[in-house]
Amino acid sequence: MDEKQRDAFNSKSLCRLLVEYWKSVLIILIAVALLAVFFSSPLFITPLYKSTAVLYPTSSNSISKVLISTTYQSEKDILEFGENEQTEQMLQVLNSNRIRDKVIAKYNLMEHYGIKPNSRYPYTRLNKLYDSRIRFRRTEYNAVKITVLDSDPALAAEIANDIAELFDSTMNTMQKEVAVRAFQLVETEYNSLCNEMAVLEDSLNTLRSLGVFDYESQVEMLSQQLAVEVGRGNDKGVKKIQEYLDVLAKYGGASYAINERLEHDRLQLSLVKAKYEEAKVDATEDIPHKFLVTSAFQAEHKTYPIRWIIVTITVVATLILILMVLALMERYGGFFRGKASGAEEKTQET
Repeated sequence: MDEKQRDAFNSKSLCRLLVEYWKSVLIILIAVALLAVFFSSPLFITPLYKSTAVLYPTSSNSISKVLISTTYQSEKDILEFGENEQTEQMLQVLNSNRIRDKVIAKYNLMEHYGIKPNSRYPYTRLNKLYDSRIRFRRTEYNAVKITVLDSDPALAAEIANDIAELFDSTMNTMQKEVAVRAFQLVETEYNSLCNEMAVLEDSLNTLRSLGVFDYESQVEMLSQQLAVEVGRGNDKGVKKIQEYLDVLAKYGGASYAINERLEHDRLQLSLVKAKYEEAKVDATEDIPHKFLVTSAFQAEHKTYPIRWIIVTITVVATLILILMVLALMERYGGFFRGKASGAEEKTQET
């Protein structure tokens, strides 16, 4: 390759080619720009509008543990923003099928996205479109940003706000699946203790009707009185006291055991009752699991496509392609013209 051929791709040659063919280049670029404008119009590319909502997770998911429990020690406040762990949990829930299926069903997204149920792989296409148009990401401040792109700006804002609300209901539903079962177990234990104590109290009442109230103190008192009556020689009093002592000897052990059992059950009941109250709150009450920082609103202009960027990129790419074609034509055109002139000279000599 000679110096002239190597010079075909330098800046001076390109400028010369542009000057030489500027009319053709300009016509092509204008035509390409018009085509880019036309093919980026709503006839070919559906314009999408963006709506965003920003929310923080709460620091605790159990109101009973933070506000009611006296045994659970935690420095977390229910009014504090959550940290990394809670933010990751929020992202996992937002990306779950529980929320996805509710949004798809509520807004009939399969029809809205123009997917026919009898087409090939409709749900795969639906999920891909859902993932591309509804996105969740962590912000630099540990919040979660919900971004919704849709051809209907009002619908995009409604979906974003609805997903923020669905997060609360989904969290409450998932927790209640566990909390209700836990409450049932604690309630069973609580009722069992109450019933057992009621039976023991009935037994004590029966023993009290027989004169057995406090075994130890009664035995001590009657023993002292028995000694006094013996000293006095009061056989009638001794006999009466002995009858009381016989009753205590017969039922005193049962009374003592029942009182010991009741004391143990009262301590156990106080612990179970505390857990019962906590489990009842978790099973019956709903609490917010998020702080909504920014609600989504209807966008006033489309986000996609940005037509001027499409036109600019298309025109620049076309210009580069034209320059390459012109340079190649200059390079190889001159090469073949040189070959042809050399062949003519040889023909003339012969």
